[in-house]
Amino acid sequence: MKKLLFIMAAGCLLCSCNTTQLYNWGGNYNGTTSYEQRLYAFYDRQSPESVCALVCQYADMVAKPGGVRNVVPPGIYAEYGYLLIQPETAEAFEKHATDKQKRMFGYTNYSTSFYELGLAMLQKEIELYPESKKFIGPLVERLKR
Repeated sequence: MKKLLFIMAAGCLLCSCNTTQLYNWGGNYNGTTSYEQRLYAFYDRQSPESVCALVCQYADMVAKPGGVRNVVPPGIYAEYGYLLIQPETAEAFEKHATDKQKRMFGYTNYSTSFYELGLAMLQKEIELYPESKKFIGPLVERLKR
């Protein structure tokens, strides 16, 4: 009987050790995610290349949500949308993105396309996380005017 209880307890312990992620934050590299690395590079260097890399990181996260919930993490649509509506983002992407990065989008007019996609991403954040409407709603209304 003791042996059976020990085996059941050990089984429960081993089953509870499974690490699950609710959201996909990109692949893990040296203890950080690709999202964390690209976001850090964006704020650290503020280079056109870091803008292009971050835009592509967001596009990848939105295209392949993953995780247990299989939805985009909270705030990602908002961050992505806000980045896209900035005029300097489209300009940097058009001039400095690699051909591979540009193929991810397939646009010819990045200024208009990024702005429209940015608004759509902000709306998607509100749809998926309604509690964000209080903060993002006024921004979207101002941008639509």
